[in-house]
Amino acid sequence: MRKPDATMARRATLGNAILLGGFALLSAALLLLHADALQWRDPGAAGWLDAALVLAAWPGLLGRLRYRHLPAPRKPLPVADVAAGRDPVAVVADARVDTAQVEVAVRVVYASQTGFAGQLTRQTMQSLQAAGVPARLHGLDTLTLDELRHAGRVLFVASTTGDGEPPDMALAFSRLVMKRPAQLDGLRYGLLALGDSDYEDYCGFGRQLQRWLQASGARALFDPVEVDSEDEASLRHWQHHLAMLSGVSDLPDWQAPKYQRWRLVERRLLNPGSAGEPCFHLELQPLQGSASWQAGDLVEIGPCHAPDKVATWLSSRGLDGRVPVAFGKERLPLAALLARCRLPEAGEVEGLDEDAVAAMLQRLPHREYSIASLPEDGAIHLLVRQMRGRGGYLGLGSGWLTAHAPVGTEIALRVRSNVNFHAPRDARPLILIGNGTGLAALRALLKARIAASHRRNWLLFGERHAAHDFLYRDEIERWVADGRIERADFAWSRDQAERIHVQQRLREAAGELQRWVDAGAAVYVCGSLDGLAPGVDAVLRDVLGDARVEQLRGQGRYRRDVY
Repeated sequence: MRKPDATMARRATLGNAILLGGFALLSAALLLLHADALQWRDPGAAGWLDAALVLAAWPGLLGRLRYRHLPAPRKPLPVADVAAGRDPVAVVADARVDTAQVEVAVRVVYASQTGFAGQLTRQTMQSLQAAGVPARLHGLDTLTLDELRHAGRVLFVASTTGDGEPPDMALAFSRLVMKRPAQLDGLRYGLLALGDSDYEDYCGFGRQLQRWLQASGARALFDPVEVDSEDEASLRHWQHHLAMLSGVSDLPDWQAPKYQRWRLVERRLLNPGSAGEPCFHLELQPLQGSASWQAGDLVEIGPCHAPDKVATWLSSRGLDGRVPVAFGKERLPLAALLARCRLPEAGEVEGLDEDAVAAMLQRLPHREYSIASLPEDGAIHLLVRQMRGRGGYLGLGSGWLTAHAPVGTEIALRVRSNVNFHAPRDARPLILIGNGTGLAALRALLKARIAASHRRNWLLFGERHAAHDFLYRDEIERWVADGRIERADFAWSRDQAERIHVQQRLREAAGELQRWVDAGAAVYVCGSLDGLAPGVDAVLRDVLGDARVEQLRGQGRYRRDVY
């Protein structure tokens, strides 16, 4: 994976200087060696012709070498709106497509200095294409404010160069368009900000763009994703948002996570009798060594298909799942490999034997879940609700963890740091707001606070019915009774005729919210992106004011992990 723009620029400059210095030394040595032979001789017509051919071929060779270093798209993308010759992203455009005839659902806008943002933009377009989402590509230097006002949904991929500066191609937009807020009330956006934490103004331009969009009234599709150098986990988080935005669950990972081996040791239903889907408490332990994490961190799970689904697929195609096949450095039965990969359609494997099928398989994309425990608990705890797709089929990740994997099964798992949602290090008051399975991360944060003897904790939690959906009820009620949770407010949306949600409970406690924030409280929100997150944000802004909310965000006192 290529470095972000600032790091790549420094390395490229140093490498060019070393190379030129070496050429200079070599030229000087050759000059001294052949000083006596330096006298003019006419090479003749053939010699002049050879020299002309060499000079003509040299630019072509350089162009070919540069082209080979540009990552080629897997397939030509159906839509693009890039000025001809723009490098490197212009290679995404397919000139055979009449973009005027294509309905644009998402615009992807990039600002790149040396190419890394361009590469990620190309991969973003490929992911949207794979999900069937019409999209159009813009460089930030070609985008007008009027186009932005009417864009609907935009994904920005923005790099930072120098010490927090915009890339060259974004200078005009930054200085002319971003100098004052615009009217972008109808715009919904996502932001992938690239940076290098070695610089003081980390992701400087991406954060400037984020502040300008917020001040202009644009609404975020999801919280910004910041990438520090080669942080693969952050890029997979961006891919997770692309999948959610596209309404699909099987977009392939750009780069597969490096899983560790864990074992599922417990699975327990937490909401028997609920009107909603079943919700399970899961416990997993490492099979090799130990693992560490912090409250707020996530896991990435490598899901598998149900065994009967794989058996049906093999039988319908006349293939033997017991045949050992190669996949990378592994060699395992075809059935075991198919369980971890996308199952090809019938026409894709017609006439192929087991080895040929294995050669074309693609790993299933990861699923991510918040960790609900601390290392001191001796296991990773997850809170997973069964999700169902069209036709009532269980979702790939939730189906694997809650139904298809027997207790004792080995699970492919990787812990991923989520620094933005780690607990405050000091004893400041903490307001924890969540709904549904968002309680998982809040539970881990409460455990960390209790372990540190920090008691100024306020929990606001919402679900359907108190009788069936009060997840971890005994534990939470014990913490409240012991004074480890100073205040708790619950919203049971269906226990009365009028629907009540968490944001309403927060609004009812507006005076207390103001007092806690004045006392230095941090606000952490975990739960649904569509209902909870905007509802809570609106209450915070109504009670505290926009300026105070932005101040809290800038100070790291307002944090969200929403999905």
